[in-house]
Amino acid sequence: MKGNMNNMMKQMQKMQKKMMKAQEELHEMTFEASAGGGMVTVVANGKKEITDVQISEEVVDPDDVDMLQDLVLAATNDVIKQIEDKTNDTMGEFTKGMNLPGGGMF
Repeated sequence: MKGNMNNMMKQMQKMQKKMMKAQEELHEMTFEASAGGGMVTVVANGKKEITDVQISEEVVDPDDVDMLQDLVLAATNDVIKQIEDKTNDTMGEFTKGMNLPGGGMF
């Protein structure tokens, strides 16, 4: 019985290392989303940090600031959703079949 416990601990350590590597890889990824036909582009890393925002001069209209704000919000929300989806897909591979609280997602 002690041998089984040692094997299980080794397997858990291997899985933990794989999970940490996968999480590091996710953090290094770059995600990009745009709105308004590319008029606004938001870039973020896998840590959900916005690293760049590009706004086309054509969409900057002092008389229609609301539209610009909506485009920035749409692109930002889209890029965050991409990161969350990728994180859930990647990290979910490690929690399949486990009965973890909160669905086992990170």
